Amino acid sequence: MAALKYAGMDDTDSEDELPPGWEERSTKDGWVYYASHDEMKTQWEHPKTGKKKRCAGDLPYGWEQETDEKGQIIYVDHINKRTTYFDPRQAFTVEEVVLKPKRYDGNTAALEILQGRDFSDKVILITGGNSGIGFETARSFALHGAHVILACRNLSRASKAASLIQQEWHKARVEAMMCDLASLRSVREFADSYKAKKL
Repeated sequence: MAALKYAGMDDTDSEDELPPGWEERSTKDGWVYYASHDEMKTQWEHPKTGKKKRCAGDLPYGWEQETDEKGQIIYVDHINKRTTYFDPRQAFTVEEVVLKPKRYDGNTAALEILQGRDFSDKVILITGGNSGIGFETARSFALHGAHVILACRNLSRASKAASLIQQEWHKARVEAMMCDLASLRSVREFADSYKAKKL
């Protein structure tokens, strides 16, 4: 608060109210920027809130955007026969929301990471998907529409894991296939079986 007072920004009631010496303007395409007459500078962020805004919608009926002899944008109100440098749409500005990428850590579940994604056109092959991290990964992909293949050496446990996922969502496409990664013969047989499915 002391920093705001020092900068002369503490004498306004509203958070969005501009401090003395500042003016709100807009570009031709509706982006709002702020001009400081004291410092002779402009910036995109509101001097108090740090937010960016843009004008919503078209100019009101009877208004037109023109350029004066100095090249500055002016707004002509043909109904009331007046001109202004103030964009009338600034009364209806919307905040420009910048979505920051979410941070993930050791407590983040696979479902959180995949939230909002559609994998209905993907085939996901998961080894060791009958328990632990493999199962959670398989479950998350299946619940997001992917065709999931559980490649496990214990086929009965893999089938049980697949049915658990299908119980959670009846449209889940999950199947179990035999594949022992310690045996090259088993891996070859798995590859041949997979190719025969033509997924």
